[in-house]
Amino acid sequence: MRDGSEEDYVDYVAARIPALRRLAYVLAGDEHRADDLVQQTITTLYVKWRRAQAADHLDAYVRTMLVRTFVNERRLAWARVRLFHELPEPPPVEDGGIEDRQVVRAALSQVPRRQRAVLVLRFFYDLPVDEVAGALGCSAGTVKSQTARGLATLRRLLGERELVGYSAVKMRSR
Repeated sequence: MRDGSEEDYVDYVAARIPALRRLAYVLAGDEHRADDLVQQTITTLYVKWRRAQAADHLDAYVRTMLVRTFVNERRLAWARVRLFHELPEPPPVEDGGIEDRQVVRAALSQVPRRQRAVLVLRFFYDLPVDEVAGALGCSAGTVKSQTARGLATLRRLLGERELVGYSAVKMRSR
């Protein structure tokens, strides 16, 4: 990039890094993994910057790149490399009002990657089914079935535990 588009790229990436990192963290559940995902995404974005600039919605285009990088990373050979014979102990649950969030995050990390991506895009980013289908390159029906399966897996992992806010809403809706 020899024209002014390199400046545009740098400005765009500098402005969007926090949002990309939040999405990557919610998907990966690990700060270091999130940083790796963001780095890989913005590197790919640099290579495809001219094409990306032509997209109707640049943020959606880059979000799609990040989600697809997350979903596809298990196919790469380096993802199968293990640094430890056994996985390290998970961090302890901290007190102070964030226990539910940590419980849900831990359960979400055990949901299969594609289902996790669907759940994050549907419920954390509040995207409609069609946008999630576009981001993942699948049909709306696949998004719906992956959502149902992901929620069922989360419920099983959480042991049908009702979180404080959810039970109050559920009782009011009856």
